[in-house]
Amino acid sequence: MDISSTGLRVLRQIAESGSFTAAAARLGYTQSAVSRQAAALERSAGTALFERRPDGVRLTPAGLTLLRHARTILDCLTAAERDLTGTVPRTEPVRLGLFLSAGAAILPPALARLAATDPQITVTTIEGTTPTLVRALRAGSIDLAVLTSRPPHRPLDGESPRLHVETVTDTELVVAVPSTGEFAGRTAVHVDELLDARWIAAPASNSVSLLGVWPGLPGRPHVVHRTRDWLTKLHLVAGGFGVTTVPSGLSPVLPAGVSLLRVEGAPPELRRVLVARLPGRPTSALTAVTRAITWAA
Repeated sequence: MDISSTGLRVLRQIAESGSFTAAAARLGYTQSAVSRQAAALERSAGTALFERRPDGVRLTPAGLTLLRHARTILDCLTAAERDLTGTVPRTEPVRLGLFLSAGAAILPPALARLAATDPQITVTTIEGTTPTLVRALRAGSIDLAVLTSRPPHRPLDGESPRLHVETVTDTELVVAVPSTGEFAGRTAVHVDELLDARWIAAPASNSVSLLGVWPGLPGRPHVVHRTRDWLTKLHLVAGGFGVTTVPSGLSPVLPAGVSLLRVEGAPPELRRVLVARLPGRPTSALTAVTRAITWAA
């Protein structure tokens, strides 16, 4: 095969982004340029590497095989560049992905612990949904991901080999409400009382449901504000502009004016916090970061 490093980077970005359009935007290319690179890769490989689906682009088994080698080749090129320029890494880098509420509750104490126990490790982070972060892991764009899953806790994706997954903790969902008003002074709310609530939620997508509305709520929710940012959600709650569903683990970082209530009259909504990585023996840095995340959670 005659494949350029540019082609391999395009392959990796398509795998992570899930579409040619998103890959082009992240790489700074036109969509037609990415499409040409994809077609050239398939010609050189002599087989289909991409599966075009209504919800985006996924790699075929052959594409996943090439991606596995692409990660190694691109890492070797980065190492070669360091050797040629004489750049000696002073730290052990770890690229960490986190689900959208983990940044507030888990990341700061985990980084503080790492600074005390393993100061040679440098962590860089990105936020994303669980499907997005799983694709980034597969593409080799991140080394470790903090994810969530809901019962019955199926595999994170259908690709092979399966990701290595460790359970960090289980957390219960609760409802964040204004500390004043109809729910003032309470510790619980019946699910029927939430039927007419004004909800603050993240927009839904093809791969992610509406985040913020109580999952077991019967009927059609009345969503008044849509935002992915947790700080915005919680400050809207504090201002009395609606309610939202949050993991109970967010309690240490709540702004003033927000209370958390358990939901009665419905089955508990549990979420599992996971740390995932590619299969194989982890580096000492990955082990240390995983240990710090487990401690923080």
